[in-house]
Amino acid sequence: MSSQRDQFSSKLGFILAAAGSAVGIGNLVGFPVAATKSGGGAFLIVYALFVIFICLPVMLAEMGMGRRAQKSPLGSYMELAKGRKIWHLAGLLAVLTPFMIAIFYMVITVWIFGYLVQSLGGNLDQLASPGYFSAFVNDPWFLGYFVAVTAICNLILVGGVRQGIERAAKFLMPALFVMLLLLVVFVLNLDHAELGVEFYLIPDFEKITGSVINNALSQAFFSLSLGMGILMTYGSYFRRSDNIVTSGKWVAVTDTAVAFIAGLMTLPAIFAIDPSTNPETLSNSSVSMVFSFFPKIFMALEASVGYFFASALASVFFLLAFVAAITSLVSIIEVPTAAYMEQKRVSRGKSLVLMTIMVTLLTLLTAASFGLVPALQQVAHYAGADKSVFDLIVDVFYETILPLNGLLLCLFVNWRWRRENLEEELAEGNPGYPQTFFAKYVRFSISTIIPLVLLVVFINTVLTKFFAHPLL
Repeated sequence: MSSQRDQFSSKLGFILAAAGSAVGIGNLVGFPVAATKSGGGAFLIVYALFVIFICLPVMLAEMGMGRRAQKSPLGSYMELAKGRKIWHLAGLLAVLTPFMIAIFYMVITVWIFGYLVQSLGGNLDQLASPGYFSAFVNDPWFLGYFVAVTAICNLILVGGVRQGIERAAKFLMPALFVMLLLLVVFVLNLDHAELGVEFYLIPDFEKITGSVINNALSQAFFSLSLGMGILMTYGSYFRRSDNIVTSGKWVAVTDTAVAFIAGLMTLPAIFAIDPSTNPETLSNSSVSMVFSFFPKIFMALEASVGYFFASALASVFFLLAFVAAITSLVSIIEVPTAAYMEQKRVSRGKSLVLMTIMVTLLTLLTAASFGLVPALQQVAHYAGADKSVFDLIVDVFYETILPLNGLLLCLFVNWRWRRENLEEELAEGNPGYPQTFFAKYVRFSISTIIPLVLLVVFINTVLTKFFAHPLL
């Protein structure tokens, strides 16, 4: 183990950094829409149960492995596997996954930054005009926005754990919470906002089907950044005296709370503008909601609050979305950055230079797949449709590989590292943990229930995404 490894200075620093990685644009708009279309309060209950009984044990296993090995996901698997090189493949996949996710997430973050700049410039009417987003994705200004976002990411990452990631999280995450609460207060005071609250919170258990249950688990798993190697990397920055279990619980609570509160902004805003909205017609795509739907919502407010105030609200929203996106992007890029530093024994600066070059090339290639280079729009064909480079990255790495990484983690803990070693690690900084009911549940579930559930989710995702024949 490396004695020189950087560490978080406090539990709060870790919680805010980990919550920053978990809170993304999916929490702000994707989660509320999914909940509304899938039973409202009933979906929220199912989601919360999955967070507690499925996702939290996986989260603790990731953080426990990271702190025990004091290494990145690749290094953690290599050290804890003790010579069984087959498990090194799981480590490689745990590093490759966030690297590829960083590509499409960078594209989305650049778009958000561009919309933020445009809304601050008073161009809300353009953002809300039909067809604007289709033209925007191929705008030459993408390069300028990309340079700005890359600079912000590197400025945070070059500072390391304490001076970069932790310091940024301590400023950005409270700012995100404040902006979100301000928007919620404003939206809830609009006429007809209560209709959105009713659709969002009143349970409709008849809508809870096998498909909805699968979607709830997938949403919970993705939302908490599981399977991306982020929590394993952040776990390696823990001190031996830190309480992993309590910290993990707070991350889960924070992420879920943001997603829930965001619903009190998103749905009431939609119904305030159009009380006759049918939730079933809303898009499941966070990208569609953020870039095509929300500008129209803010533009529709012009009649009641004026164009200037409507533009100001739009600016706050896109700033909120940008903060959520940039905190996630930083944590995603940190995984391959830390892995390369560790394996090649180079400085953080040199590792970031390489990551910047690689991410830049692949991001521009991915961004060009929206029409700028027609050949990149049809690089694959499955499930009856042509797929672009962007689609392929999302479907393979974000939708499919994440539950597989979670499954491999559970199998590794059971077959190679052993559950008793995980429990011993979680007891560091929390000596009473092994005697708790939760410890007994983690020990049982991570070897039985959770691997089975993740296997079903993985198989269902493959059948759905690539063959259009869902299992559930």
